[in-house]
This record gives sequence, C-alpha cells and structure tokens, in this order.
Amino acid sequence: MRGYSQARMPELPEVETTIRGLNSKVLKRTFVDVWSDWEKIIKKTKDFKLFKKEIKGKKIIKIWRRAKNIIFDLSEDYSLLVHQKMTGHLMVGEWEQINNKWRPTKKGPLEEKINTFLHVIFFLDNGQMIALSDLRKFAKIELWKTKDLLNSKDFSKLGPEPLEKGFTLQKFKEILKGKKGKIKQVLMNPEVIAGIGNIYSNEALWWAKINPQKSVFELNPKELKLLYHSIKKVLLLSIKLGGDSFSDYRNVEGKKGYFDDERKVYKRENEKCSRCGALIKRLKFGGRSAFFCPNCQRL
Repeated sequence: MRGYSQARMPELPEVETTIRGLNSKVLKRTFVDVWSDWEKIIKKTKDFKLFKKEIKGKKIIKIWRRAKNIIFDLSEDYSLLVHQKMTGHLMVGEWEQINNKWRPTKKGPLEEKINTFLHVIFFLDNGQMIALSDLRKFAKIELWKTKDLLNSKDFSKLGPEPLEKGFTLQKFKEILKGKKGKIKQVLMNPEVIAGIGNIYSNEALWWAKINPQKSVFELNPKELKLLYHSIKKVLLLSIKLGGDSFSDYRNVEGKKGYFDDERKVYKRENEKCSRCGALIKRLKFGGRSAFFCPNCQRL
C-alpha cells in the first residue's frame, strides 16, 4: 500500500467505540474461564494458570477508557486492563472450537478474516465470550488491584482527556504553553493529551489549517482556538461513525467503523484536497508520517 504499512493503533474514537459496545453487552457479567494460545499477551501475571485462577468469578462492575486503554473494573477491587496495540480488537459473541480453530457459531461479520486471529477468549456466565483478535500479537492484558493501577506510573503520567468537560480552551493553551517541538508530535504525546494518535492529529491539523511541522511556540491565539475545536470535532465525529477501519480495527460485533469516508488527509497522499484541490503531501518526521495540504496548511 504505497510502500507503508496499513496497520495502525486504535486511537481514542476506536477505543471509545469498543467501550460503549462492551458496556451494552457484558456489563454485570461474570468471568467463568479464560483460554489463550499466546500467553505472552498476559502481562504482569507471568503464570497463565494463576491469571486464570484470579479472573474466575470476578464480576464486571464498570468498563471505561483512559487514553487508549480499556479498563474493566471488577469485583473484589480488581481491574483488567486491555491495550489493543497495533492490530488488536475485542469482540463479543459465541465461538466453538473445530479442528483446533475457533469459529463463530453464527454467520456474520465475526467471520471476516481480520476477526479470526483469536488469541485470548474470556468465557462469561451467560454463555457469551469476549475474544481478542490480534494479527500481530502485540496487544497486552494485565490484571491489577484497582488502587495499584490508578496509582501506577504509566497512568499517573497520562495527560488530560480531550473530550472531558475540564478540557477547556484555556486548559488546552496552558498544556501547550512552554512545550517544545512540532505541533503534530506534541499532539501525539500521551503525556500532553491522552488518546490522540496519527490519524486524528493529521485530521485536526487539516481542519485548523495548521502545518504539522509548525513549532508549538509559533501558534497564535487564533490558531490555538481553531485547533482546540478541530480536535474535539474530529474525535466526536469519528465516535459517532464508529471509528476508523482503514486497517484492522473492528467494533465488538466485528463490524467496520465509517470514519474512513470522512478522512481529509490521512493516507490520502497525492489525492486532491477536498477544500482547495491541491495534492495532499506526505512527509516523515519523528518516525511517523504526516499528511497535509501544502496550500491550506502552509508554514
């Protein structure tokens, strides 16, 4: 695909879509067993048998998101954290094992090839299952004491959530004040703002007409305001459309999201800008690709 990998990590809208799907299907259910053919996915608890023993009997009290992490708050003050990484996605359904292969018991989207790389399956008390499909096997699952998770180093250093009420324009300006580096890289730093990755940083910058290479300190008040509203706009739109399924992401039913149709610049190199007609360009810096319109987003 034009010389670069299609795989990309699910970002805030995809994770939020997954959270909402899980809440509608498995809330208040209890884990009765777990299967895995790739036990390395289970982090923190090195012994899979111990993990299995600890997860059994735990009831799902709450399911929420922090940055790109999915957290199941469980009974007995435990929390199960799932990070889907590059190609992982959680699905809810029923599968049966035929000739050592897990296959959905019903016809439909769960049969799609990208949904068949099952490496972890949680069995619930009502016969349903939560399955992790992960082509590259980069995802991670961790069982924590809830208090320890909330106080963990990785959690405590995360930046604010861009869709929370407290994330005001003033807060946004304060966060960026004194930050060094190019605006696209800063937006993607989870310690600055949680959950924004490559696709939505590109899209927000296009809507705000800001070049991704522009240094943060060069942004004027008007640009900061435009960018603030653009971030919220693209994230909320993508959530409404069920996320972006340009690569591997699927929702809990195994279905694609529809933000792919709304992308203005991401993966649209050499296509015409929908605003001015100039050809979309791609450049690499900081180890990531930046897509932008050289006319609308001039330095």
